[in-house]
Amino acid sequence: MSTLEALCAHRLVPVVVVDDAADADPLAGALVAGGLPVVEVTFHTGAAPDAIRAMAARGDCLVGAGGVLDASEVDAAVTAGAAFVTSPGLSRAVVDRCLEHGVLTVPGTVTPTEVLAALELGLTTVRFFPAATSGGAAAVAALGAVFGSVSWIPVGGIGPANLDEYLDVPAVAAVGGSWMVPRDRVAAGDLETVQRLAAEAVAQVRRGRR
Repeated sequence: MSTLEALCAHRLVPVVVVDDAADADPLAGALVAGGLPVVEVTFHTGAAPDAIRAMAARGDCLVGAGGVLDASEVDAAVTAGAAFVTSPGLSRAVVDRCLEHGVLTVPGTVTPTEVLAALELGLTTVRFFPAATSGGAAAVAALGAVFGSVSWIPVGGIGPANLDEYLDVPAVAAVGGSWMVPRDRVAAGDLETVQRLAAEAVAQVRRGRR
């Protein structure tokens, strides 16, 4: 199974901010126990590289770096053990460096022009970010109708109330969100809540597949 296939297998990508690397291993354990062995660590805190390293070392969780802005951050993320890299927008420098490392990259796009640029770089899976403020599931569906070869991972403003709207779009491969990994609960060490929210999200996806 490729990294992309593994990333999309659960149709959910928890997007977490880790403020203390000591929280990383227990957090990954809670997600795995909740049936969601995938996590994207936002690369916006000093703890992110060590958090990725700790999670990747477990061997039971697919770990990526999110919000990566330049080639140097790609290097740091990959060195830490990130199996995939996402960006809020489309940066050729980020894409090229990921390709050099042989690491999956999923850049953010919103407009048809950005999608075309991603296709020109050889990519066929992109984020739709920020999803909720850029037209939501209806916008993804419209873009999907035009770009039939593209798969989408919407992120931004998604939660249990609108998750099904996105998953019902044929072009959507997976959905990213932070509702199952609230930053305050992670920082407080409230892993029971994280595990419960992860399990509820997984159950919601399964119900939608019936």
